[in-house]
Amino acid sequence: MIVVKNIYKSFDETTILNGVSAFFEKGKTNLIIGQSGSGKTVLLKCLLGLHTPETGKIFFGDNSLTDMKEKERRVLRQKMGIVFQGSALFDSMNVEENIMFPMRMFTNKNNDEILDRVNEVINRVNLTNSNSKMPSELSGGMQKRVAIARAIVMNPNFLFCDEPNSGLDPKTSILIDNLIQEITKEYNITTVVNTHDMNSVMEIGENIIFLQNGEKEWEGSNKDIFKTDNKPFIDFVYSSEILKKARKALKKS
Repeated sequence: MIVVKNIYKSFDETTILNGVSAFFEKGKTNLIIGQSGSGKTVLLKCLLGLHTPETGKIFFGDNSLTDMKEKERRVLRQKMGIVFQGSALFDSMNVEENIMFPMRMFTNKNNDEILDRVNEVINRVNLTNSNSKMPSELSGGMQKRVAIARAIVMNPNFLFCDEPNSGLDPKTSILIDNLIQEITKEYNITTVVNTHDMNSVMEIGENIIFLQNGEKEWEGSNKDIFKTDNKPFIDFVYSSEILKKARKALKKS
């Protein structure tokens, strides 16, 4: 689990995160949502250790990220898997080599052990027999699957996904959402997804943090969405035409 306690972060005297507290649960898909400029990307980067809050604490289990020395942070980073917005695959490497990369960097396993693990995760993300394909030969959805396989190849305790459905069609987005949720359950990891995709929110939002103007405005699950009377959250969520229709139908029933 990850616990965020009252963190503040500013740039050039502009406050981006204003006393944000949150609890990201193990074995669940935890979503950070909000409009552009709400602070969700900065919060994600704070969790990754790329930004350091001026005040407040971030705990990974019992360990405070904000108090860690660089050596301790390096150890923690090896327990993190990251799926970047644009997949961030190496164009000069094939699928197998892309997924191998973190194991070659951070483990002392021999080639056979690495290859066994790589094939295991390739099969898990339904890319069997794609080992030798180059990123340019893959669809956007397949590239995202490779990115997920690379993120989980080291058996991480924490999985971070930055806009995992960016650029994908609705059908493929649902498949990626379901894959992320399935992996979260199977590995019993703490997954944090930064997204603006309301379909993802409704599909896999087991624990949702809604930020507005750098503050946590609402928190709940996808089951709580239709029950809330929080106006800023309602205005954000129901900007989606699909959810507007669903809300009207619910009111009529």
